[in-house]
Amino acid sequence: MSEDSEAARRWWRTSIIDMEPGRIAFRGFPIESLIGSVSFGQMIWLMTRGDLPTPEQAALLECALVAGVDHGPQAPSIAAARMAATCGVGLNTVMATGVNMLGDVHGGAGEQCAMLYLDIAKRLDAGATMDRATEAGLDAWRARHGKIISGFGHRFHKPVDPRAPRLMALVRDAAAAGTVSGRFAEIGEAVQAAVGAARGAPIAMNIDGATAVVFCELGFAPPLSRGLFCLSRSVGVLAHGWEQMQQGGRNKGPMPPAFLPLYEPPSATASEPD
Repeated sequence: MSEDSEAARRWWRTSIIDMEPGRIAFRGFPIESLIGSVSFGQMIWLMTRGDLPTPEQAALLECALVAGVDHGPQAPSIAAARMAATCGVGLNTVMATGVNMLGDVHGGAGEQCAMLYLDIAKRLDAGATMDRATEAGLDAWRARHGKIISGFGHRFHKPVDPRAPRLMALVRDAAAAGTVSGRFAEIGEAVQAAVGAARGAPIAMNIDGATAVVFCELGFAPPLSRGLFCLSRSVGVLAHGWEQMQQGGRNKGPMPPAFLPLYEPPSATASEPD
């Protein structure tokens, strides 16, 4: 093999897939041995982590993925996808439009919440009590990001997001069975209690806070919390985009044509152009 050929081969390096004519292997597993043998959740784990999870680990991962699939047309990711579907683009573009809405506030908060949980875990490892570790972790978070704690509070579900208690119960069951430690469930609930006490009223652990517990328990790095949520929500985006295409409609914006946005005239104190 020439030096140029070797340089070309090394341009992209991967330990994820070994592919050549007549051969496809993911992380060392021939594709034919995976098809019909592993679930989609197990395949996600294999591709992102490099090994196959136990059936129990995969089952808990899939619980989190199911929980985040959809939250209705009022969710920005779904609304954007449905609007895109009326603009004459293909279904792949519809899906990309929706997934691209999953930022730090909507959908991406799980990554931030996982970072908070891991910071508290480090403080526990250093010998702090749960109360002290939680307080210090929240103080550090607020100093860096402001008063809103990612993963807690919901504009619709007050004081309970129905997805969170179910996920937390499943984590507790998995901890009792030895599948996970249960440590991050305790951290998540401690954060929820501390945030509620600080505001003087109970606060919901939302889908980001609950799935961050699951992903941390399973050992996923915080950035993967966002990626995994994107995989989950893409199912809802696909379903809504397809439904909108079947319903028809052209160029549907965020409000029906009879409703126009409020026009605010320039301030009287604004300077006139020269």
